[in-house]
Amino acid sequence: MKENDTNRKKITAALSAVAAYIKSGEEMAAMQGPPAEAPPAPEKPAPMPSLWGVGGRQDIMQMRNLMQMKAFHVKRG
Repeated sequence: MKENDTNRKKITAALSAVAAYIKSGEEMAAMQGPPAEAPPAPEKPAPMPSLWGVGGRQDIMQMRNLMQMKAFHVKRG
């Protein structure tokens, strides 16, 4: 029975210590006030697309289109 009371007292002490710690942290945060907002970052203009990259992608898409047309082309005759 004593062991049960001792464990209960230890648990109660630990819980009250945690509650006091949380409360002190909340009080400290309340005294500091709301966090200051950072100024908005200036927007950077979008980079211009590289003409070589655009041309390469167009070539790849055209080749894929030609391959698909050849793959699905059915000879009738």
